[in-house]
Amino acid sequence: MNTKGSSNSRYTTSVPAVEQACKILICLSKGGGSPMNLTNICKEVGIHNSKGYSILMTLKRFGLVERDPVSKTYSLGVGLAHLGRRALEGIDLKDIATPYLTELAGKTGETALFGILNAEQLFVIAKQEGTHRIGVNIGLGHRFHMTAGAHGKAIVAFMSPAEQKRVLGRKKLYFYGDPSRLDMERLRSDLALCRKRGFAEDAGDLQPGVNAVSSPVFGADSAIVGCIILIGTYPIDRMKEFGPLVADTAKRVSEDLGGDMDNTFVGGLGL
Repeated sequence: MNTKGSSNSRYTTSVPAVEQACKILICLSKGGGSPMNLTNICKEVGIHNSKGYSILMTLKRFGLVERDPVSKTYSLGVGLAHLGRRALEGIDLKDIATPYLTELAGKTGETALFGILNAEQLFVIAKQEGTHRIGVNIGLGHRFHMTAGAHGKAIVAFMSPAEQKRVLGRKKLYFYGDPSRLDMERLRSDLALCRKRGFAEDAGDLQPGVNAVSSPVFGADSAIVGCIILIGTYPIDRMKEFGPLVADTAKRVSEDLGGDMDNTFVGGLGL
């Protein structure tokens, strides 16, 4: 008997425990993958501690979660690395981003980059040279710290308040280059502006004379995958012109990755 569409079907589209396990993994992946304790995990996911503990222990048994016996905190397990590699075999992020980078570089004459977020690092996996000299050598595989410059502000601006709090509580932050130059009041203003406009700027803070504009790229689970960066020695007054182009590029890459962009660039940080 065909039960398709029947209210008596034995099949269901959602299993609560599996859904909660997925939410826990996504929760642990945010904020640069910093370890979290049981209470904070369960609070963010919206489940009781006893339920969360059972799920975490199950995930740990399969290598998907690790537990620090001293701090009693949890983080993503190495088993996910294997799954991630297998998944990426069927998805070439570079191929998805390259046509958009080519278009952006063609419109601006500047160098366009696509970097993916991995723990506390941003790895450049796609690059399109502009017609103008960049002033700094950035090759494929180049690593930036997650909080550095324009892309750091773009990434953190679109984190949840809880994620932002974890990241901003770290001892060393590189938003303006050397951590000693950090100005929290200025940073909060920059993050709020980025959240409103959809892009962040770096006017020579990381390297004098080299400017950058960046916007975040989102995946299917609305998590930040990485970002688009437009970098070069262009005049500072062109950053506001380039910003919307970078934001539009990031939006289109996000859409190709399954990101829901309907309400992404709207105000309100809650910092």
